[in-house]
Amino acid sequence: MTTLDPDTQPAMGGSGAKVVGGGTGEGPGPDVMAAATLDGDKVITSDGEDIGKISEIMLDVRGGRIAYAVLSSGGFLGIGHTLYAIPWGALTLDAGEKCFRLDITAERIKNAPGFDKDHWPTMSDPQWGSSLHEYYNQRPYRLATRGAVEGRTLDL
Repeated sequence: MTTLDPDTQPAMGGSGAKVVGGGTGEGPGPDVMAAATLDGDKVITSDGEDIGKISEIMLDVRGGRIAYAVLSSGGFLGIGHTLYAIPWGALTLDAGEKCFRLDITAERIKNAPGFDKDHWPTMSDPQWGSSLHEYYNQRPYRLATRGAVEGRTLDL
């Protein structure tokens, strides 16, 4: 029997966002948080550029996990901005700085596949998801948890 201790074991499948920094206090977080509390958090690239804010967190309803964070970048007062789906596992929540960190450059994000508020991609399309995850050098979240609990028992 294998016991998984959440303080010493990675999340099953490794598809979740990483958490760094302090920022613990009263109430939930940073390990369990309301999605709405993350809306508006800025996203900082590996070269230190603030490239925008989280505008949505997309759930895989059937799979019971977070699929993507949607980054809103550019524009002015919500006009002319570009949206980018970022695989959830590509993000690191910096609880101390109250932002997300993304381990790619700002130039790479600017060249990423984006969309606008009136033309969202079909995020459940496996081909779209695979190419997006490949762009961010991430394993597709649908595959990351497959078989993660086989042969393991959790002591609760």
